[in-house]
Amino acid sequence: MIKNEITQLIKDKRARVGLIGLGYVGLPLLTEFAKGGFNATGFEVDPGKAEKINSGESYIGDVGSSVVKGLVAAGRLRATTDFDQLKDCDAIIICVPTPLRKTKEPDVSFILAAAEEIKKRLRRGQLIILESTTYPGTTDEVLLPMLEETGLKLDEDFLLAFSPERVDPGNTEYQTHNIPKVVGGVTDDSTEAAAFLYSQVVRDVHAVSSARVAEAAKLLENTFRAVNIGMANEMARLCYALNIDTWEVIRAAATKPFGFMPFYPGPGIGGHCIPLDPHYLSWKARQHGFDSRFIGLAEEVNSRMPEHVVQLVSDGLNDDRKPMKGSRVLLLGVAYKRDIDDVRESPALSIIDRLRIKGCDVRYHDPFVRELRFDDAHTEGSGAPLVSVELTEEEIRAADCVVIVTDHSGIDYGRVTNLASLVVDTRNALNGDLRRGSQARIIRL
Repeated sequence: MIKNEITQLIKDKRARVGLIGLGYVGLPLLTEFAKGGFNATGFEVDPGKAEKINSGESYIGDVGSSVVKGLVAAGRLRATTDFDQLKDCDAIIICVPTPLRKTKEPDVSFILAAAEEIKKRLRRGQLIILESTTYPGTTDEVLLPMLEETGLKLDEDFLLAFSPERVDPGNTEYQTHNIPKVVGGVTDDSTEAAAFLYSQVVRDVHAVSSARVAEAAKLLENTFRAVNIGMANEMARLCYALNIDTWEVIRAAATKPFGFMPFYPGPGIGGHCIPLDPHYLSWKARQHGFDSRFIGLAEEVNSRMPEHVVQLVSDGLNDDRKPMKGSRVLLLGVAYKRDIDDVRESPALSIIDRLRIKGCDVRYHDPFVRELRFDDAHTEGSGAPLVSVELTEEEIRAADCVVIVTDHSGIDYGRVTNLASLVVDTRNALNGDLRRGSQARIIRL
C-alpha cells in the first residue's frame, strides 16, 4: 500500500519534505521539519527569499536567523526557485497566499499555480497537502482532478490532504510546534499519512473525517472571531454615542465566569485571516443558495471602523476649533497588530486614505514598518509612500492629533500623553494611570 510506504519513510526520517511558499506560514513550518530531522526544501518564486534562506538569514520575525543558519549549515534546510526538484520530494505542502478579488470572491490562482507545478512532476509515492485557506471542496474538487489528469490514481499512487494553517505572528507562547494541527484527507489513507507526518513536528494532531471538514473548520475559526469582533465594534460605537466607556463595560461583562467571552473593539480588522476568510465561507454558501447574513453584517460593521476612527479625530479637532484640512495627524503604529511588521489589510491604510481625503497632513511612527506604500494596498484612495518618522518631542508636539492605531509595546505612551494635546486611542493603550495622569485630552474608541 502506498500509505505504508510513505509512513515508513516518515518514520525513518527518510522522507524528503518540500514546501511551496516561504512566508509567515511556510517558513516556520519548514524549519520545524528541518529541526525534526527531515531533509526540508522550500520552493519560492522570489529569488531574493531563497537567497536569504540559503545564506542563513530569516525575514520572518517568528524564525530566528540563528536557527535558519544552523539548519542550513547542517544540510537539513535549503530553498530553491527550481520547481523541478519537486519530483525529489516525498511530501509536498502548499502554503501560498489566498487573497480576495476586488469582487470579494476567492482568488485561488496561487493554489492553482502551485498545483500545476506539482502536476508536472507528480510521481508515485508522494503525499500532497494543501495548507492555504480556501473554501470547502477545493482539495477534492479542484486539486484531485488536476493531479489525476496525470494518469496516477489517489491511494494507489499518491495521497492528498488538507491541513489548515494556524499562525499568530508575534505570539511567543503559541508557535508552530505547539499549536494543534487539524488534518483531513480526501481518503482515510491520506488522512492517516498526513496526520502521521505532522505528528513528527507538532505536539497535537487532530484528524477529521475529510478534507472538506478541515477546510470548513479553518473558516469557522476566523469567522467566529470576525463576527464577535464586529459585535464589539458595534458596541463601541454605541457606547461612544451614549458617552459610556466601552472598555469598562467589557471588563465588567468579562467578570461573568460562564456564557461570556470577551472580544475587543479596534480601528478595523487586519492580517491574512480575519478580513478574508469569512468571504470564502460566504462565497461557498452563495453557491448553494444560502445567505450567510451574520458574516455579511460583521464585515459591514468591521469595514466601517476606519471611518469611525476618522470621525473621532474630526470630533476632537472640532472641539479644539481646528479644521480637518491642514491639521497634522500622527499615527502611532501601522502594522495590523502589536509588535510585528505585517501591514496586510491593516486598518491604518484605510485610516490614512480617509484622513488624506479630508486634507490632513498625515505622518506615522512605527518601529517595525520603515516605509508604507499604497500601490498594492486595497484602499479607497492613493498617495505617495510614507516613511516612519522618529518619535521626537518636536514631532509629538507638532501634531494636532495623535492616533494610536497599533499599540506596539516599545512606545512610551506616558511620554506621548505628556507632550501631545489630543490623543485618539483605538486600542485601549492608555488605561489606568496613563489616562488619569495625561496632559493630553484623550478620546477613546
